[in-house]
Amino acid sequence: MNTSFRISKLSKSDKASFVALMSKAFSRDPLFQHLFGDPEHDLKANRRMIAFVSFMFDKSFLLHEEVRGLFENEKLLGAFVVEKPHANKFQSIRGGLFLIGRVLPLLFLLSWQTLRLLNGYMRVTRSAAPTWTHHYLIMIGVEPESQGRGVGKALLKHLLNMVSADQNSLGVALDTENEENVNLYRRFGFALSRETEFNDLPVYCMFYQKDSSYMSAPN
Repeated sequence: MNTSFRISKLSKSDKASFVALMSKAFSRDPLFQHLFGDPEHDLKANRRMIAFVSFMFDKSFLLHEEVRGLFENEKLLGAFVVEKPHANKFQSIRGGLFLIGRVLPLLFLLSWQTLRLLNGYMRVTRSAAPTWTHHYLIMIGVEPESQGRGVGKALLKHLLNMVSADQNSLGVALDTENEENVNLYRRFGFALSRETEFNDLPVYCMFYQKDSSYMSAPN
């Protein structure tokens, strides 16, 4: 990793940087465009996407998910949100109640159809995940101007080291709608566990298992 890079947990004060970063990183993402429209050519689509990313950031703190970012000279270049497998049940219930207050503003920007699609997508992808205890990579993004500098690679290595150090987790699952990402994740030890589709959108469900005997799918 570049010695000028620093990876650390994000705090609530990093929200604006996180939202700006992820909104740019996911502006061409197939799922986001399918749900919200094209934010580069539609102002309303851009507002919907920003509202959703903002909600995801708030949710991560309320549900005690792990949010980490890569900084260079205090500038956020990349980040990921990962769901931990052993969150405190009381904290999760309490966080879920507070989360309702964060959902309400979304209802003024997102249609019921979009919310229904989001729920349907979660059902499809979570059903493809292994039944044993694991982390779930909710989202990972890199500032477009910083792509090719090893930011994503550093974040993924950090995530896998974090998962490997957790004795309660057997690995990490993720989903991507970009076919070109499949081989990228394979290089980090992920295997394609299921290829499916959601609302005519291809979805590639992948899993990294800590057991070294777990072999990735062939190219």
